[in-house]
Amino acid sequence: MSDMSDWYLQQEYGVRFEWGAGGAERVAGGVGCLVVVDVLSFSTSVNVAVEAGTRVHPYAWRDETASVFARDNAAELAVGRRAVTAASPWSLSPAALRRAPFTPRLVLPSPNGSAIAAAAGGSTVVAGCLRNASAVGRWLALHGHGTLERPSP
Repeated sequence: MSDMSDWYLQQEYGVRFEWGAGGAERVAGGVGCLVVVDVLSFSTSVNVAVEAGTRVHPYAWRDETASVFARDNAAELAVGRRAVTAASPWSLSPAALRRAPFTPRLVLPSPNGSAIAAAAGGSTVVAGCLRNASAVGRWLALHGHGTLERPSP
């Protein structure tokens, strides 16, 4: 049983809940998989891109380092919603991603979902949303996550 000083780690449970990048940092080392659910658009955008066959690289911020990261990973860089052009049609908007041409790799900066995924360090990260909730649940169960031996937040 946990000491009162680390009650927030929820170590006696197979499924743990946290909030934001700080929460991801707190639990990441002690879980088998981290599920990021960003209700604004990140996890839905990841789902749309992955359904199209794109590998998504989350990146915490859209700044000059994101461009370098995209170039180093031979990926396109998603731009701000209002910055979408014919040359850069990818953004954090699920609707824009559905209209955009296929790209094999996409760097998707987001101050919420991507920042949380980045805070997870080397943990396995899955993006969950309303569109893929049952698929995420099946994948977690198939891989044995959500148990005390392999907890998931």
